[in-house]
Amino acid sequence: MTQRVTVSLDDDSSAALERLLAETGNGQSEIVRQALAFYAANFEAASGRPSDNLEQYYQMLTSGEHVLLDVDFLHAFLEHCHAGGDPDPAFVEAADRVSDYHAREYAARFEEVGELLEWLSFCGFLEVRCEGDGVYHIVFPSEAIRWFMTRFIERSTVDLPTEITIEQGVSKVIIAEDEYDERTR
Repeated sequence: MTQRVTVSLDDDSSAALERLLAETGNGQSEIVRQALAFYAANFEAASGRPSDNLEQYYQMLTSGEHVLLDVDFLHAFLEHCHAGGDPDPAFVEAADRVSDYHAREYAARFEEVGELLEWLSFCGFLEVRCEGDGVYHIVFPSEAIRWFMTRFIERSTVDLPTEITIEQGVSKVIIAEDEYDERTR
């Protein structure tokens, strides 16, 4: 079914339409249909109500503590650190210092390992699937990232009110989380 719509355009909108007509070679109707479909698919961002993910990305980036990094750079960096076998001990020491710092930060931020794993998934380091009862299947994009992130998870969760066990595969791990009494620490 085709529905006709009459639209009044201001000068900026008219100029944008003319530019799109020239650049795409499409007719006005096609451009307006595509624009409406795009706007509907991106309504939250376009209406100034960013999605939770966009808001989290924004907060991470504006804090100056995080940067955008092409995943290929991360793979190349970690593969370089593993070139010829085990990673450089100086790199491991530096990474462990970062993990230890995050352990203190995460103790105040997360109550359980599942929350941390969701955060790391959001950051793009891994994919997590919760099996229930504190059991998580984690998939990593490469063996080097599995090594790096598994070590990070082990070290950065030591101050959480849970203990974890990690069963390692080639590119996946299973993390099981058990709560424990603070007095038994």
